[in-house]
Amino acid sequence: MKLNLDKPICFFDLETTGTNIATDRIVEISILKVFPNGNKESHTWKVNPEMPIPPVVSAIHGITDEMVANEPTFKELAPKVYSLIKDSDLGGFNSNRFDIPLLAEELLRAGVDFEMKNTLSIDVQTIFHKMEKRTLEAAYKFYCNKDLTNAHSAEADTMATFEVLEAQIERYDALENNTKYLAQFSSHKKFADFAGFIGFDKQGNEVFAFGKHRGSKVEDILENEPGYFGWLLNADFPLYTKKILTAIKLRKLNNKLD
Repeated sequence: MKLNLDKPICFFDLETTGTNIATDRIVEISILKVFPNGNKESHTWKVNPEMPIPPVVSAIHGITDEMVANEPTFKELAPKVYSLIKDSDLGGFNSNRFDIPLLAEELLRAGVDFEMKNTLSIDVQTIFHKMEKRTLEAAYKFYCNKDLTNAHSAEADTMATFEVLEAQIERYDALENNTKYLAQFSSHKKFADFAGFIGFDKQGNEVFAFGKHRGSKVEDILENEPGYFGWLLNADFPLYTKKILTAIKLRKLNNKLD
């Protein structure tokens, strides 16, 4: 079944140096841009992460230091990547919890002011787990009756993810064929940041989701404990989390001035 789109959607997959959103880097990125008229545009780049790739990670995705030594850095690729995704919704496999947060970090690190305010994100893994609870390889076999022979290649995983979503829509009558519904269905608990450090209370206020101030309103803590804000900005938190914290603090200040 053809995916019903209101605007383009970019399915993408990252291969990385590890799983730490704040400190690990991209070594390969593949983007499949699907347009409402059904046209597709695909791009895959190897990326020099400017740091060693641990051998245990290379054993998983097959990308070594030597393979990326002469490839562009993500900062060099960032304008091309952002140009592809800036007008699109996003889709991926475990993308809400890993790929989108890590991509946001890399874009911010490259000086690109990445935002998700007007972007929907569809996590195909979440739909799969809610319906079948398996892996991408099993999903590809189950929904598409194909073997994913090149798993952990960003390009193969990206193409498989797109095909699985189309097959999921075909299989499940309960799934509506529109990106807003699919984004809501595939979302987890809502957070203000990607990494899950800032949540929301029942009134929609940002609250800390960790540490000694868990459950407390962020704007109250930042106002009453300015030293805590300084500590957060200097600690090893993701750049996007720091961006959200700064925006909350500035919003509170602007409200006072008004």
